[in-house]
Amino acid sequence: MDRLKERFRSIKNVVVVLSGKGGVGKSSVSSVLAARLVKSGYRVGVLDLDITGPNIPRIIGAPEKKILQSEKGWIPVYVDEEKKLGVISIGYLIKKKDAVIWRGPRKHGIIQQFLVDVNWGELDYLIIDTPPGTSDEHISLVELLHKAIPTSTLNANISKLRIIAEEETLEEKTKLGAVIVTTPQEVALIDIKKEINFCKKVNLEIIGLVENMSGFLCPNCDEIHQIFSSGGGMNLAKNSFINMLCKIPLDPRLVEICDKEGVKILLDDENEKNNLRKPVLNAFQQLIEFVENWSNDRKTNNDSDEDGDEEDEEDENEKKEQMSKIQKKRKKMESFDF
Repeated sequence: MDRLKERFRSIKNVVVVLSGKGGVGKSSVSSVLAARLVKSGYRVGVLDLDITGPNIPRIIGAPEKKILQSEKGWIPVYVDEEKKLGVISIGYLIKKKDAVIWRGPRKHGIIQQFLVDVNWGELDYLIIDTPPGTSDEHISLVELLHKAIPTSTLNANISKLRIIAEEETLEEKTKLGAVIVTTPQEVALIDIKKEINFCKKVNLEIIGLVENMSGFLCPNCDEIHQIFSSGGGMNLAKNSFINMLCKIPLDPRLVEICDKEGVKILLDDENEKNNLRKPVLNAFQQLIEFVENWSNDRKTNNDSDEDGDEEDEEDENEKKEQMSKIQKKRKKMESFDF
């Protein structure tokens, strides 16, 4: 697993995008989030792990391209000339008409290959789009991510998962977190509760909740009409003690972009201005700010000044406090029965 760890040393932040059920617009949110991060000056990779339904190539706007091989590994498909937005998907490795009928071990193999063999280079963000629910793909992904990123050790055995926090938590470099996408309907919110429970059990930090299709944006004005029940996402976030990141209205133009041109057109300032209307743009800007704040909320050990000794003592006390929390977490996590 040394090569796996080596790959992730050049990735600053990993954001896993989850949903409790299909059809909530998770892949669209992942793609627009990636494009908006690139617009903010970051280098971004998108990894499509929806193995049986790889839609990212179409949504991102590069469905006909191919993954290339080099001495350093697979080269992502880049959708912009500056090569700031790269994409990897099984959709680039199979024919459009081919169905993927794989059991768990083979899915695990391709996920591991994507994480180990893809040469992303330096990335500010790796956005990982996952299938709905909590399936083999999610267990394999989290297991491998915990091995790649020194935040915790994940011991997986099909019947039982144990999370054991280590001292490496104090020295983490790459940040790992999850964004959960839902819609206002009650059936979607019920499934999201299971997704939140999954994240807690496998020690995956939840950045927050995105409520997609939160009302219908009138094509002729910026008025939002509620077509589903409202307030469910906010209440769930409050009751679960997680952040409500944003509420994205359903915009017919954004749907058309994802179906036809692809969100890559939003990388151009003029296209973004002409195609993303204010309520949608504001929602994604709010999402970007939350993600940026989360990624910046990390401990730095490089700051020093005249009061170095005093700071060292404060750091030592902080480490002791964190280790105490880790020990409590270990006892709590060991009590989970999967």
